Amino acid sequence: MKRLRVRAESNTYDVLVGRGAWRALRTLKRSSYTTVFVLTEKGLWAAWGKKFERAVQWKDCRTVIVPNGETSKSLKFVERVAGELLAHGADRRSLLIAFGGGVIGDLGGFVASTYMRGIDYVQVPTTVVAQVDSAIGGKTGVNVGLAKNLVGTIAPPRLVIADPTVLATLDKRTFRSGLYEVVKHGILSGHRLFRQLETSLDTLLPSNARNLGPLLAQAAKVKVDVVSRDEGEAGLRRVLNLGHTFGHAFEEVTRYRRFLHGEAVAWGMIAATALARRAGLIKSTEASRITALVRRVGEIPPINDLGAERVMDLLPHDKKTVGGRIHWVLPERIGKVRIVAGIPAAMAESALREVQQTRWS
Repeated sequence: MKRLRVRAESNTYDVLVGRGAWRALRTLKRSSYTTVFVLTEKGLWAAWGKKFERAVQWKDCRTVIVPNGETSKSLKFVERVAGELLAHGADRRSLLIAFGGGVIGDLGGFVASTYMRGIDYVQVPTTVVAQVDSAIGGKTGVNVGLAKNLVGTIAPPRLVIADPTVLATLDKRTFRSGLYEVVKHGILSGHRLFRQLETSLDTLLPSNARNLGPLLAQAAKVKVDVVSRDEGEAGLRRVLNLGHTFGHAFEEVTRYRRFLHGEAVAWGMIAATALARRAGLIKSTEASRITALVRRVGEIPPINDLGAERVMDLLPHDKKTVGGRIHWVLPERIGKVRIVAGIPAAMAESALREVQQTRWS
């Protein structure tokens, strides 16, 4: 098991990745909390709840169940969860455990950071993308209409405990969706992780926690290192948005019904790489390696039928747009990205159309 430490301005906390990580919750004294709640989804808790309770040895956790999927990431469910906490005696010395993927982590973190102006919470991520990315760093948020993560906070958890064993029950598509974020971290961190992915990507399976654990820990370290240097996204942390500017637009234009988040980010990384090549920022050989690795993860729902003009209209809604100028995260090479403002819209649209028109084998 790998222990990583986030050293941010607001707090210092551990991220544990590996088999048996759940037992680390025992390091928090149960007696420090009046009540403990677990926010989760019904099917996930049915599959793993008893094993989690045996690992942490806390018998009196009350579960709060929300529906599976993006619809739970809303102000409606913030109110519902907060109301349930209140009804069952949650106070300022309560603990909320977010046991689930990115939706549960974002919703749970937002509720915890705002309930009675803030209570402690722990992230127990159960998907690849949550274990290497979204559960780390204290970003919380819910959607408003089709605007993703429009309302949120930055509130660090007390602890992040990621056991890859829980990934065994993920379906193949959800697992692959998370691997796109691992690839993103490989692009950001450099050749060591990137080459490891090029070599071992085809052997990564949700049922093989022994092989997954060390690789997920490497990917998580990328996020830990960035967050430790820029918790509030003043500058450096924006590099983690590689692929997200186009990706969020792809999600929004399809009303969040076609893509899993990682799939949209995958197309976003391919389009951002095409844009970087057009802008003269990256060599064709490096761009080809990035695109090839993204494509090797697996089949992605198509984008060739999406209206390019509509996608372009949505790009200014991205949270990285400041003063009407999109701040693109574009790769310069494997291991280095650049934040660029002022890219002409026509160039971005040409890159998008190029990706849409390419015949992918």
